[in-house]
This record gives sequence, C-alpha cells and structure tokens, in this order.
Amino acid sequence: MTISLFSGQGSQYVGMGKDFAEDSIIRSIIETGSDILGRDLMEILTEIPQEELNLTINAQPAIMTVSLMTLRSAEQKDFTFDGVAGHSLGEYAAMQASGMITLEDAFRLIKARAEAMDEAARNNKGTMAAVMKIAPETVAEVCEKAENYVSAVNYNSPVQTVIAGTFEGVAEVTEVFKEMKARVVPLSVAGAFHSKLMQSAADKFYETAKTITFKAPQVKYYSNVTGGELTDFSDMPSLLAKHIVSPVKFISELSAMSEAGADRFVEFGPGKTLTGLVKKTLKDVTAFNIENVEGLANL
Repeated sequence: MTISLFSGQGSQYVGMGKDFAEDSIIRSIIETGSDILGRDLMEILTEIPQEELNLTINAQPAIMTVSLMTLRSAEQKDFTFDGVAGHSLGEYAAMQASGMITLEDAFRLIKARAEAMDEAARNNKGTMAAVMKIAPETVAEVCEKAENYVSAVNYNSPVQTVIAGTFEGVAEVTEVFKEMKARVVPLSVAGAFHSKLMQSAADKFYETAKTITFKAPQVKYYSNVTGGELTDFSDMPSLLAKHIVSPVKFISELSAMSEAGADRFVEFGPGKTLTGLVKKTLKDVTAFNIENVEGLANL
C-alpha cells in the first residue's frame, strides 16, 4: 500500500521545482496558481531571496505548488497511490491529490490560509521550537505546567515534538527541557502556528472555506486533526479552520497508515523532512522523497 506525503512549511528553498517547470503540462499548475494569487509563482519559486520566500504568504503557496508539480510528474510515469497525508500545510496538496478539491480551489484555499495566518502572526506575536530526544508525552506535560502560554503542537516522531506559544512561554520551557538533557532547536517561523494564537486566522479562513466545494476523496485521506483516516467529509470548512489551531498528530497518522497496510511512503515537495519522520517512526517500510527530476528515478 503506497501513501503520498506532502511537505509542510519550513521546507522551502530558492529554486525548488525549477526543473519540473520546463514541462508545459506541469507549468500549467504554476500558471493557474499565479492567476488566482495575483502574483507570479515562478518568480516566487526561483527569484526572490530566501528571507522573502520564508514569509508565510509566499512559502505556503510555493510549497504546495512544488508538491503538486512533483506529484504530477510522477503520475506521468504511471505512479499510483492508495492514500494521502500532509503535514500541516501539506494537507492542502493532499486534498487536491485525492480529488477532494480542484486545483483552482486548492489555490483559493491556500491564498486565504496564508494571508490569514500571516496577519495573525503579526498581531499575536509568538514562536516555535523543536524538542528532541524526549517523549512527546513529557513535552506536553511540561508545557501544560508552564506559567506562560506554550503548547505541544506537532507530534512529529517519538523523538521530536514541536512546541509553540508566546516568546516567554517557549523560553520558559526551553530551560526546563535543557535541564532534562533534551535538545531544543528554535524554528525560523513568523508565528506560533497550530496554537491558540492563530484563532483569528482560523476564524477568517473559515469564511473562505465555506465557499469551496469539497468532494469525497478517491483514495484514503489521513488527517492531522484526528490522527487517523478521515471518513466524514460533511463539514470540511470547520475541520480545516480547527486544523489551524490544533496539534498535528503525525505520529498517530503514521501508525494508522501502517496498521492499514501502508509499507511505501513517497514524499512530494521540497526537502525530505517527512521521509525522515517515517523512518524514525515505522519499521520495515520504504520511504523516499521526490523534489527534483533526479528523484523520479526512485519510482
């Protein structure tokens, strides 16, 4: 059973997807996105400096674009899959890949999401950090006891949990984790994503999500919010709004996929973060990433 995985925010780099864009069919994804965003996606992917690409309003549509470009290129080589999952932002590429939403609506959603989260990050200052070499349950417990707001928001692997909150909250628990001999890595992000500091973004995004038509997917779809296969698609706008302020239960998702028989994981999009998380979480599975033309040779 093959699962297509889609990269999350933070994996972006200048020039990503450039070699795929030479294909006229693949380039149509960039053209569609540019029309809906009102900005030149090719310029965002290949010309703007890294600091500008890192901005939420640029990184989110750019990463989703590359994820879909790489998937389409694989499909041209007869690649097929039985299920999809994305990490945070990656869920939007997963929805489009599964047939739940059209390409145009995927870009409408990601435009609204990126703009809403960018605004929330500027109005509600916060930050994130990855905590390594300590159990996720312990990370969550330490955050719950903190005086300042901080929460465990990305359950990435048995040895990596991302926290988010106010600068004071993250700094407070960082000292605790260091005393516990854990490694804490600050993340270069604009805000405290997947925490309650994003509530205004969730509320604003919901208004756009309500205008989108969602269909039942054609393959298994795994959700960050539920941590398993999603089977109820009756109110996707509410679920996606909740997604913005809810933890990413990626460990649970991987376990659910494995229990369903998944043994081959292909990550589409820039970087290989999810490929690494799969290898750290599951045994006896195949996992690799495709972010450029050379990566297609793995299929």
